[in-house]
Amino acid sequence: MMIAVAGTVVIVVAGLAAFAAYHDKASPPRPAHRRSLTSPLPHTPGTYLGVYATRGQVSYAGVRAFTRSTGAAPDVVTYYSAWLEPFQTTFAATAAQHGAVPLVQMEPTNISLAAIASGKSDAYLSDYAAAVGAYRHPVILSFGHEMNGQWFSWGYRHAPPASFVAAWRHIVTLFRELRVRNVTWLWTVNVIHGRSHRITAPGPWWPGRSYVNWVGIDGYYWKPSWTFVSLFGPTIAKVRELTRDPILIAETAAASAADQAAKITDLFRGVREYGLLGFVWFNAPHIRDWQINGAAAAAALRKGAQTYRLPGS
Repeated sequence: MMIAVAGTVVIVVAGLAAFAAYHDKASPPRPAHRRSLTSPLPHTPGTYLGVYATRGQVSYAGVRAFTRSTGAAPDVVTYYSAWLEPFQTTFAATAAQHGAVPLVQMEPTNISLAAIASGKSDAYLSDYAAAVGAYRHPVILSFGHEMNGQWFSWGYRHAPPASFVAAWRHIVTLFRELRVRNVTWLWTVNVIHGRSHRITAPGPWWPGRSYVNWVGIDGYYWKPSWTFVSLFGPTIAKVRELTRDPILIAETAAASAADQAAKITDLFRGVREYGLLGFVWFNAPHIRDWQINGAAAAAALRKGAQTYRLPGS
């Protein structure tokens, strides 16, 4: 989406060890499933339901409110992380307590990708990697999302794709050299809009299969006539030219005018028909009208979530 958010929450389910120590009477935690530190996250199709639910300070309050209002408990909690911002351990611990996986979108705003690739951010990245490793539960990390669009400083028309690839590979290699094994690397692109000059096919930014675990795709239902096939289908086809890695719809929502309830049903259907991991709903307040609005939309989300095969269940 063409919005940079410094504190964002997305949620996708994964079997985790219970983290202990946090109690919330209004939104009881989902029983967590124990996983080893080094085992990968499940990649069964139709497994993950996520939400981005806050702006500003990284907090779990928006996630709890989303769960209460929809009756659907998310399993991946995402936030958007400014460069040099530390790993949000408290937020991640709360996610683990609720049986959810934190998804972090690292945003190198106005940072030289070539400098990252050459090691100039290694002190920050090493501290970040150490904090993620010490967390000892699964974390989904993405760097420089929507790079095939022109609205971010690291993206199309602003930085060479080769510089992005070099920075991505450097970050993944650093984490691996530090033996941080609890990360699922999510390479996140924006949907391709046929005639838009602001977006292009994502191929030039592909880091290579050995540097990516999952692919994320961001796309929004702006019009009632749009369907999962028309919105996501062309981009899925382009991704499949690059890799067979599991795909997560990493950011999505529908405007109220586009018939939210129908689009939510369409999302669950599309995830099922394409064999994708699931989707993350962009439920941030005060950003257009993407929030779940009304009983029909909440019911559609709740009904769809009941069809998911949760990890460890």
